[in-house]
Amino acid sequence: MCSTFGMEHPGYARHTGAIFSLKYHLVFCPKYRKSVMLGPVTERLKVLLARKADELHVTLHTLDVMSDHVHEFVESDPGMATAKLAAQFQGYTSRILRQEFRHLRSQLPSLWSRSYYIGAVAQLL
Repeated sequence: MCSTFGMEHPGYARHTGAIFSLKYHLVFCPKYRKSVMLGPVTERLKVLLARKADELHVTLHTLDVMSDHVHEFVESDPGMATAKLAAQFQGYTSRILRQEFRHLRSQLPSLWSRSYYIGAVAQLL
């Protein structure tokens, strides 16, 4: 039964010794929840998040960028800790956006708040 479980239930992935479906809702905000994700910053952020997801072998299902926060719906394998996932997205995008958009450096001491929300999305059999 267990060896064919993934074949019977599409939407599950396989890893050595495991069948899984790990999907997360990730939300993070700019420092002080400042409305800085506007216009070209928003478009560049979307590109950077998609690029980082590919690099991490994470599926980015949906992405919604608001002026003062970001929502991502991502899927990863069991080897990727959720805290590392959030840190990778925040660190990568902060470094590049602050290099490319100088006003972000003058408005904020760091781009992202250190806090974030991440919740597991359940899938029922």
